[in-house]
This record gives sequence, structure tokens and C-alpha cells, in this order.
Amino acid sequence: MVLAKPENKHVLKSFDLTGKVAAVTGGARGIGLEVSKALAEAGADVALIYNSSKNAETLAAEIASESKVKTAAYKADVSNQQEIENTVQQIAQDFGKLDIMVVNSGIASHHPAEGYTTEQWSRITKVNLDGAFYTAQAAGKIFKTQGSGNVIFTASVSATLVNLPQKQAAYNASKAGVVQLAKCLAVEWVDFCRVNCISPGFIVTDILDIHPKEWRETWHDMVPARRFADAYELKGAYVFCASDASSYMTGANLVIDGGYTLP
Repeated sequence: MVLAKPENKHVLKSFDLTGKVAAVTGGARGIGLEVSKALAEAGADVALIYNSSKNAETLAAEIASESKVKTAAYKADVSNQQEIENTVQQIAQDFGKLDIMVVNSGIASHHPAEGYTTEQWSRITKVNLDGAFYTAQAAGKIFKTQGSGNVIFTASVSATLVNLPQKQAAYNASKAGVVQLAKCLAVEWVDFCRVNCISPGFIVTDILDIHPKEWRETWHDMVPARRFADAYELKGAYVFCASDASSYMTGANLVIDGGYTLP
């Protein structure tokens, strides 16, 4: 059983991922890239799954060189169920197994709720929710056969609050769906897989930078920490979720937001 007790070892050894194989969707940019680096630094071999990156293979090679692990880059559209399943199966074949799946791909857009077109709504949900499920499903099939595995979803604080001043009902709903999906899978797959969520607040990435300056100033004032986080500040949380350090944790949602959701 996946929640069986690990051996009682030195606490730093509990975070060691040596011998593990991890895959990260959206693994060549933003949060996903830092997660890919983190898992490699902890000893895991890492597959970076990307869709639009122009330098994913170069990034994978750099990670391999820096952390002395095996890496590779795979192009896949997570919203295409068969494509992501084929990619995950290929990763397991190439690396010999799969232990950790970080479901991280996501997109955002802003529209008044009354103005969403079918395409605008479905574009968000196809990637953020459907794609999250298809990715987890593909990994879950492997984990069930192996008898063990670990899924980590990247959700968002937007799963539990309504952001201002932007209007993004589709994004918020999709991320709320991801948190509930993780809880469902944590129970359904408890015999062979742990499933957890990480919900970041405002993280300095390309996605944040494209927003108007006045929006960013508003958000800055709403964060008790009075700063945004760099993506590397999430690295420890993902390693924690991926490792034996969180051996009895499943169905959890770790909110990392500088206090943004508290007031």
C-alpha cells in the first residue's frame, strides 16, 4: 500500500529522490522549470514535458549536467488525451519506470463572465482541468501496474478565492476543479498512489509579467508579505510532496502565497 510506513531514517535522507523518475508538464518554463531543477537536485531523473518551448532540450541537458542525472524533453499537448498518454508511456519506457508525475501545465486569460465565448471558456478548461486529468490518468495507469506512484498538481490560490481586479471565472473554476480532482484521486487511488496539490500565490513568471502594471501594484498591496515570490521559492514544497518526507500526506492542498489568502 502506498501509504505504508517508510523506514525511520535521517530527516535529510527522507527528502532524497535518488533512483526516482519524475515527469513534469510545463517543465521547461516558469514554475515547471524550477520544479524540474528541484527534483533533479534531489537526485531524481527528470522528463520535461513541454508544448511551446523553443529550448526545452537545451534546458534538459543543462539540468542533467548540473545535477548529474538523466533528463530528456518530450513535446506533448496535455489537452489531447491520447497524445499525453502516449508521451507518459514513452517516458516510462525510456526511463524504465515512472515514480512522480508533476501536473503543472496551465494557461490563464481574463474576460467578463457574461462575455466568454465557447472557445475562450473551453481553451482554459481543456488545458487546466481536462489536461490535468488526462496527465494524471496516464500516470495513474502506470502507477497502478507498478503498485506505487506520486501525483503532484499545481493548482492556485485562485481555486479558493476570487481574484481582483481581473475577471477570470474560467481560470478560477478550472483550478478549483484541480483541487477537488486531487482529493478524489487521493481516495480512489489510495492503494497505489499519493496525490497532493500545491497552490501558489503570485509568482514572478512570464504569466505574471504580461498583466498591467496597475494590476500588479494592486496585488502587491494585497499580499501581507508585500512581495511576490520567485519560482525557485516553491522548489522545497515540490520535493517535500515527491519524497518520503510527506509519506502520510495525500489529498492535501499546500497554499504558498505570502499570506495573500488570509485577510
